[in-house]
Amino acid sequence: MNAVTNMPKPKIVNGINVDDIMALVADVTANPAKGMTTWHVATSWAGQTRSRSEVTGFVIGGTRVDRRFTLEADEPLEIGGTNTKANPQEYLLAALNACMTVGYVAQCAIRGISLETLEIETTGDIDLRGFLGLDPAVAPGYESLRYTVRIKGNATKEQFTEIHKAVMATSPNFHNLAKPVALKPTLVVVD
Repeated sequence: MNAVTNMPKPKIVNGINVDDIMALVADVTANPAKGMTTWHVATSWAGQTRSRSEVTGFVIGGTRVDRRFTLEADEPLEIGGTNTKANPQEYLLAALNACMTVGYVAQCAIRGISLETLEIETTGDIDLRGFLGLDPAVAPGYESLRYTVRIKGNATKEQFTEIHKAVMATSPNFHNLAKPVALKPTLVVVD
């Protein structure tokens, strides 16, 4: 027999390689620097209300990982756009939902819970008087977001409640939206 056939198959739950996740946990526990990540997106104006954001990679544990993705945004016709792409608010809500989705899937996988369905719906209200600068007392963004998680799998309600709490405690984008994040702007006026 060759060495490949003697190797144990990885434990896969919900499409997640649990062995890889546990190895990452062990690596970061032993050496916290391996858990440091840096994310970067560069966005350029693409005319009217359109923009194009480029992802070229990220850094994990001091090692750069190349990735190539383009995200395009626009605004609805009613807000001056051409309605050709999702707008920044929809990307923000999608980013929150996607990040929490990863959390639910991973939390279930490491507990050996198989998922049948998982859906997250998020809604928020923005008063355009703030965005348009018509009333300084009106916030230009969300005051709150409402979200509903619908989850089904081979777990008890208590297990799903525990997972729900774990996701809220560990989701980066849940944290990013629930707590103030210091923004450190730099303006460069090009000649």
